[in-house]
Amino acid sequence: MGPYYMIEEQKLRRNLALIADVAKRADVEIILAFKAFALWKTFPIFREYIGSTTASSLSEARLAREEFGAPAHTYSPAYTDDEIDEMARCSSHLTFNSLSQYERYHQRVLADNPAVSLGLRVNPEYSEVETLLYNPCAPGTRFGVSAAKLPSTLPADLEGFHCHCHCESGADVLARTLVHIEEKFSRWFPQLKWLNLGGGHLMTRKDYDVELLIALLQGLHERYPWLRIILEPGSAFAWQTGPLVSHVVDIVEDKGIRTAILDVSFTCHMPDCLEMPYFPEVRGAKTIEPPAALRETEDQDAQWIYRLGGNSCLSGDYMSSWAFDHELQIGEEVIFEDMIHYTTVKTNMFNGITHPAIVMLHADGSRELLRRYDYADYRSRMD
Repeated sequence: MGPYYMIEEQKLRRNLALIADVAKRADVEIILAFKAFALWKTFPIFREYIGSTTASSLSEARLAREEFGAPAHTYSPAYTDDEIDEMARCSSHLTFNSLSQYERYHQRVLADNPAVSLGLRVNPEYSEVETLLYNPCAPGTRFGVSAAKLPSTLPADLEGFHCHCHCESGADVLARTLVHIEEKFSRWFPQLKWLNLGGGHLMTRKDYDVELLIALLQGLHERYPWLRIILEPGSAFAWQTGPLVSHVVDIVEDKGIRTAILDVSFTCHMPDCLEMPYFPEVRGAKTIEPPAALRETEDQDAQWIYRLGGNSCLSGDYMSSWAFDHELQIGEEVIFEDMIHYTTVKTNMFNGITHPAIVMLHADGSRELLRRYDYADYRSRMD
């Protein structure tokens, strides 16, 4: 078959079991953020471990209600007149990004769905995320309300605060961030019922200090026992749960640089590699840092150095460089590790490039084709 993402059930369950254990021991609610993972055919597995999800659009909110089977914890930077009513009907919690959005819609939301719990996103003005593209608290951010702009007494129907400061961060980062959150916003906590600490808590990473995370969350409970604590990671659920399998289509050379052209695209199928950027791991190869990657070398251990190129017409659809232990052959597999989170949700069909299929590797070793894409999928985007 052509290229495909392969999600491995056993690894997914490993992550889910860890997350469920943290939620139980820390007495918090941990929910799935669709922005990182939304393969709804896997939701029956998720429902064995968690009870809710988080949405940031009408489509995600509908996915929560219609496919996951539970209303969403919903947040959007800006709700619109034509979508707010349906989003509210799909939500158990609905968080406003600004006081102006709250003023515009809170009565309308509660009139249509009086059971929904309203929240407000706040900006602690602190984040250790170094990549500006992913820093939600960078100066000039469009996300949340700073403490200086909040009234001393909150509106009676605001029941929670939502803040998001992390991106694939460790528990030590949360420890330092909580100091800022509490310093700036704890004066309002007696007026609230819940506190959502957002995503970016990469608790399934091997070096993550899970015990510190649990201790931090237990400490919050001790200080504010009336607050329901919510975390909504995305990457943590699908972290290292499967690769993107591609194939060498051609090998070209220019100015001493060899490029293996693949049947996948960085810009279409691995956009974070170019946006963040981050350097993906390739199975059976080691990364070579420029400028060594851009010249021939006599090193026998790195003699087969290739830049990997996508098959779109975008000039920058490539990354440098990897050293293989053999000469690549047309038709052989090139496997990109850990390509489930923030890829399957961000892929696009630019250039009409063939979209990778999605395959489930079950715990018993059998494979199930969850979805194959064709021309009709590309054409439908132009309807």
